[in-house]
Amino acid sequence: MGLFDRVSRVFRANVNDLVSKAEDPEKVLEQAVRDMQEDLIQLRQAVARAIATQKRTEQQYNKNQREASSWQQRAQLALSKGDENLAREALTRKKSFSDTAATLKMQLDQQSGNVDLLKRNLIALESKISEAKTKKDMLKARSNAAKAQKQLQETIGGIDTSSAMGAFERMEEKVMIQEAESQAVAELGGSGLEQQFAQLEASSGVDDELAALKAQLAGGSVSQESLPAAEPSTAAPQDVAIDAELEELRSQLNDD
Repeated sequence: MGLFDRVSRVFRANVNDLVSKAEDPEKVLEQAVRDMQEDLIQLRQAVARAIATQKRTEQQYNKNQREASSWQQRAQLALSKGDENLAREALTRKKSFSDTAATLKMQLDQQSGNVDLLKRNLIALESKISEAKTKKDMLKARSNAAKAQKQLQETIGGIDTSSAMGAFERMEEKVMIQEAESQAVAELGGSGLEQQFAQLEASSGVDDELAALKAQLAGGSVSQESLPAAEPSTAAPQDVAIDAELEELRSQLNDD
């Protein structure tokens, strides 16, 4: 293989590849339908011309037929009058028109066949164009769907799902930490409240006991006042015990 052939093949391969890549199904189908419609216009014009030619041929055929019939009648008239020469001349004219009519009849039959063929081709082309338009719309819809699907897949493929999921995991962990902190604060707040109530209850018990003790002492003082005065040296042992108990209580309270 020569160098020129190799270069030519490479060039044609590159051109075909560029053309293949540049082909847009929608545009190609639109152009194909336009080309078919142009063919349809040309075919209609051809049918119209063939029909016009057929009509002219038919008119000429009918005219020659009438002329031949007319010269036939003239020949009969001349012969009836005994003029054979005139009758022969009329028959000669009649034969000329009859021959022309016969030739025109052959052309007319051929043209009629051509017109019928063109009409059938016209109908077939119209049917193909209608089918092509329907198929074009269907392929266009499929092409658009394929483009949308490709774009969607490219968009999805370009998303970094690992980074997105990592962000969700970090936020979930942060929310869990916030929930734990909130629960801890609630528990600590509840413990302090319970401790305060416990202290209140404890102090309330001491106050009650102190009030009872005061009432007891007040009762003892009344009893002592109602009795006659005794000698200082002869104090009751009960008073001594109460004083000792009070002194011990004061000492414990001071220690606390």
